Amino acid sequence: MTALTDRTCKPLPRGTPALDPATTKTLLREVGGAWAVRDGKLTTTVTFPDFARALAFTNVVGALAEAEEHHPDIHLAWGKVRIELWTHSVGGLSENDFILAAKIQKATAA
Repeated sequence: MTALTDRTCKPLPRGTPALDPATTKTLLREVGGAWAVRDGKLTTTVTFPDFARALAFTNVVGALAEAEEHHPDIHLAWGKVRIELWTHSVGGLSENDFILAAKIQKATAA
């Protein structure tokens, strides 16, 4: 299987089914880090020693989201960034969410 970070997000038309729980669990393990599924969204919080680094990370996430054309909700606060992913067109989680999460996770480790 190709690593999630080597894949790209694809447009998903309305009516495309959301991922089933078993696939979600498998992909969550592949993403790694502190990602979790809460309230039907793939989410993580990354902490930083100050606002400037949190803001810089937010900009990295924004650039990744633009490149993938898949946009998370990003919540920026002093010293932390919370990210929430889900796919509106499928009404839940899709592989796109895990692809972007893996790329964000890779940027977190860098």
